[in-house]
Amino acid sequence: MKNLSILFSLILILVASSVLAQDFQGVATYRTQRKIDIKMDSTKMNDAMQTKMIEMMKKGFQKTYTLTFDKSSSLYRQEVELDKPQVGGEMMMSFGNSGNDVFYKNIKDKSYIDQKETMGKNFLIKDSIVSIDWKLESDTKHIGEYMCFKATYTKQVPKRKSISFSSNTNKKKKSDDEKEEEEAVEMEDRIITAWYTPQIPVSNGPAKYQGLPGLILEIHDGKLTVICSQIVINPEEKIEITEPTKGKQVDQQEYDDIMDKKAKEMMERYAPRKGSKGEHVIISVGG
Repeated sequence: MKNLSILFSLILILVASSVLAQDFQGVATYRTQRKIDIKMDSTKMNDAMQTKMIEMMKKGFQKTYTLTFDKSSSLYRQEVELDKPQVGGEMMMSFGNSGNDVFYKNIKDKSYIDQKETMGKNFLIKDSIVSIDWKLESDTKHIGEYMCFKATYTKQVPKRKSISFSSNTNKKKKSDDEKEEEEAVEMEDRIITAWYTPQIPVSNGPAKYQGLPGLILEIHDGKLTVICSQIVINPEEKIEITEPTKGKQVDQQEYDDIMDKKAKEMMERYAPRKGSKGEHVIISVGG
């Protein structure tokens, strides 16, 4: 009976909100946070410096995004923050983008365009939206003034690995078989949880999350959390949602292959050389 009651309420909300869905726009603000695990073993870095570096890295993963949307399309863009002035010899670490990155979705055409500036190069990733096999749950809660419903799905993700930068020169050279074994990616299941509101009847959400009968206001994806902090429906100034056009056009697989190659090149470039001394840092970031 409880499930039937919730379903009935959901249908009523959908019917009522569909009247408002004829012609409207909105702007939603999201805040993201990603948990990271950092272990440091250093002979050159004191406890205070280590603590400061860890806090800087954690703060670097806290971002604010805006999603401008209408019935069929949206733009998801990170808010650009001004760099704070450096004091003395402080080290600056940046995890943001230049402000050119923007993610465009067309729900009607089931396509997206992801404009990225990576390592000084501009890419325009054009591909199709992948359908998500959501399971609608009976749980409900309020986010701000909006009644939200829970949905989940399970996806396969690579097992989390630690990245180690070490000056240890006594490592045994790996055989070809060992290298092939490392390159074989081990996968595991991850349950993604979303909270959506039918009061805003668009099948959309932050980044690539979409496909529910209402705007997604909260996402829990591994160590990543995305929460909507503000929504403005039908703002006074009309929203213009246009496709991004800057960058070399590739599809998602081509871009992923380029990034994998660049990552391997960078790891080899910055790997400690024989006889060098330095810190041992292990960074583990969830998917």
